[in-house]
Amino acid sequence: MRVLVTCPPMIGAKEKFLPLFETRGWEAVIPEFTQVMSEQALCEAVPQCDGWIIGDDPATRRVFEAGVSGRLKAAVKWGIGTDNVDFKACQELSIPIANTPQMFGNEVADVALGYVVCLARDLMTIDREVRQGNWYKPQGQSLSETTIGVVGYGDIGRQTCHRMKALGSRVVSWDPGVPPSQVEQGVELLTWPRDIDACDYLILTCNLNDANHHMINADILSQLKRGAKVINVARGPLIDENALYEALRGGQVSGAALDVFEVEPVTIDNRLLSFPGVLVGSHNGSNTLEGVMRANAKAISLLEGFLND
Repeated sequence: MRVLVTCPPMIGAKEKFLPLFETRGWEAVIPEFTQVMSEQALCEAVPQCDGWIIGDDPATRRVFEAGVSGRLKAAVKWGIGTDNVDFKACQELSIPIANTPQMFGNEVADVALGYVVCLARDLMTIDREVRQGNWYKPQGQSLSETTIGVVGYGDIGRQTCHRMKALGSRVVSWDPGVPPSQVEQGVELLTWPRDIDACDYLILTCNLNDANHHMINADILSQLKRGAKVINVARGPLIDENALYEALRGGQVSGAALDVFEVEPVTIDNRLLSFPGVLVGSHNGSNTLEGVMRANAKAISLLEGFLND
């Protein structure tokens, strides 16, 4: 069996998963790319393989149609986000497919916590200034006296709320798919966008779908408490980046931490990078040794089940 792997964190740990492939008699196919492969490149690579472990690539109908015209028998989406995968096409083409949910709640929540602390105390600017010889001492914000809003109460959102509670903050969350009985004590489950005007920090942890594309837009940003900060550890297109730029430029939003962007990898001409109060990441929130090992093992197990069925 030939298995295509296009997930960067998994590829980064190839010395760990290659022995698992060998014991199953699988040949790993690992192309050269940065963040994602192009649709055309996938149309050429996928048909040559029996299985595909998908990253954030454009796993479109066209790619799957090309796959079934060749050797493709099954696929697994590595990780929890599935907005890049056409599951309907897989169903219609009879391609078994699954993702690996609940793998990275703690890992991504840790990053969200780190972003909150960095923004509250301007740690990234202090680091830059001291390196340049300036003994910089900005006045920060006491997190125990803030309100933190978390959009989405899935695995990542739940773990993020749990960490925010430990700060002593008031924690509110919005998720229409979660009943109040499933929310941790001390977290207020609200109807979106109630009380966003009270939030000092707004953290995005939800999945991306057609209904919430650009949910953080000019209207929502105008309703935030002036000077609030926005953190996105979910998916870039949840935020209208042009609207966020204007909110930052006008002071409605005083800072942001963005692990994800509308277009990735982010380019240096992205206007959001011009603000010193914007902390940027590389869509790396889930990437810990332990988390990657768990997701690798789950993806391999699922794919093996499909291929042996």
